[in-house]
Amino acid sequence: MRSYGIMQGRLTPPKGRGIQFFPFDNWNVEFELGGELGINEIEWIFDYDNYQNNPLWSASGVSNVRSVIDSTSVVVHSICFDYFMRRPFYKFQGTEMFKIREENIEFIQRIVDAMNEIGASIIEIPMVDDSSIKTEEERKRAIDFLQDILYIAEVADILIGCETDMPVGVFKNFLDDVNHPLIRANYDSGNSSGLGYDHEEEINSLGRYIANVHIKDRVLNGSTVELGKGSADFDKTFSALKNINYEGSIILQAARDEDGSEVFTIGSQLEYVRGYCKKYGLE
Repeated sequence: MRSYGIMQGRLTPPKGRGIQFFPFDNWNVEFELGGELGINEIEWIFDYDNYQNNPLWSASGVSNVRSVIDSTSVVVHSICFDYFMRRPFYKFQGTEMFKIREENIEFIQRIVDAMNEIGASIIEIPMVDDSSIKTEEERKRAIDFLQDILYIAEVADILIGCETDMPVGVFKNFLDDVNHPLIRANYDSGNSSGLGYDHEEEINSLGRYIANVHIKDRVLNGSTVELGKGSADFDKTFSALKNINYEGSIILQAARDEDGSEVFTIGSQLEYVRGYCKKYGLE
């Protein structure tokens, strides 16, 4: 049975906090609401802002997360490590770069330890926006970094999912150069449509590398919009996912509507995506 999830925070009014944030005031309620809507999982967000108060940062917080998962049966399979977009070591210079690199590793180790406690199996490292790889030197440093943290993934038996804005051929070469079965790809339909990439070509090329899928819609060279209103071709997306026999989760990371309409919006998005999954035999 297909697991449908949402990005954390999507069932909480943003109140000026932007499209994506950790809902410190409401995270546990989101599990209850998600379960009522038919959501199977929530993709957890770990960001740099106020990270000490993220439940995954403390033993008591992890215990609370476990309790909420047990009581709602809404699980956490993946962690969106948004922290990395604020602190990508390869964007720093000199001794500061090495200091931040060690911090990156320490944070990953701590979050992976928490993942083992709550049953999560994928940590996504976003290399987009402020952490986008722009130079050959940054590429080399990112590959070395991934190879250096493989021991963490191996001991914990988790996947590291890379999300990048690279053209598919460049991205596949990047993953091939890391060359490890625990280093995978996170596919995002919205990022691809916003960059003008072909969903079918990307998904078929990445194939077995794809460990998790985010569904959203973006206008070419523009922002996130309502599903079906942007440049994403969902027929190509879901047809290609079927072609590669994708068995992982479908995570809704789509556009928000007005504050207070979160439950209705997620319900509509879930129905929309399930329609495509049914159409292409992905349920």
